[in-house]
Amino acid sequence: MTEIKRADPPQDVSEYKGIMVYLDSFDGALTRAALEMIGVGRKMADKINETLIGAVIGENTKGMAQEAGMYGCDEVYGFDSKELAMYRSKPFSDILANLVFEKKPNILVVPGSKNGRDLAARIAVKVRSGLTADCMEIDVEPENRILIARRPDYGDSTMSEIRCEKHRPQMATSRPGTFETPVPDSKRKFQVDVREVKLEKNQLKENILSFNRKTEEDITGSKVIVSGGLGMGKPEGLDLIRKLSNLLGGSVGVTRPIADLGWISRDHQVGQTGQIVRPNLYIAAGISGKPQHIVGMMDSKVVVSINKDPDAEMNQFADYIIVGDLYEVIPKLIESIERVTGANPSAA
Repeated sequence: MTEIKRADPPQDVSEYKGIMVYLDSFDGALTRAALEMIGVGRKMADKINETLIGAVIGENTKGMAQEAGMYGCDEVYGFDSKELAMYRSKPFSDILANLVFEKKPNILVVPGSKNGRDLAARIAVKVRSGLTADCMEIDVEPENRILIARRPDYGDSTMSEIRCEKHRPQMATSRPGTFETPVPDSKRKFQVDVREVKLEKNQLKENILSFNRKTEEDITGSKVIVSGGLGMGKPEGLDLIRKLSNLLGGSVGVTRPIADLGWISRDHQVGQTGQIVRPNLYIAAGISGKPQHIVGMMDSKVVVSINKDPDAEMNQFADYIIVGDLYEVIPKLIESIERVTGANPSAA
């Protein structure tokens, strides 16, 4: 029988102090998304003069905990077991929820990876609090320590601010690539507490028999991205996009309609429902510039738009605009790059 419990808020929210960051990891290393969340947490902790607490769950977590300290955490708790080398919903959520009950953080931020989304939702239920997912902005009001969580809504046409004023901890997730990674400081002082975990049988409901490593590249860390939209008109347009990206030492991106058509895997989709990227150079070829796509690349340092339509919305966000057919423009760009570099991608 399903039991319904009330999510009663704490009587005294002043008991909840500090910022906690769940440190997502893979294959024994912190993920880029985890480092991004440390950066976000550090800024909030400095603003309200409170402690930044990190939590990493896995096997041999001491090294990851020390890395988190160098990136900005004041206290890092590692939870060690060979059974935790790969993500498991129940034990991970049990461990993190217990740490939340122990430390009583005012705010908990979690990377919005696949595992992070699963974990954050389970934690919100266990601690009887709310959760704002896929935030584009995460901040805190210093006068009342209220979390400011902003995310796109209504088809990405508006930005909503969601506040959790009564329940604790205040919780938010953000998609990987949304924020910059902080700079590590090997001279930072921090505390590390690694705890050995003994798991009960009822915490290990799943048996992991094998793991198939993902073969697609992670474009969220790419410094150069060349993206194609419906203006390509045909799948062969991706051949041009890929050749230009290879010459520039970059990655291939696409809009959601291209991924929907199945021309390329969704790992290459840039946008609110795809990947959030912030490369040094973003080339948008045949992309109209819908808000859903703009959200995914708006923090790119330099944006080049290639479009036959001089009034395309993408042009409003571009630093450089090339008005023309991408099937004429991109071959000329490729020819120029090959001439300058001797067709050596590493020299581009």
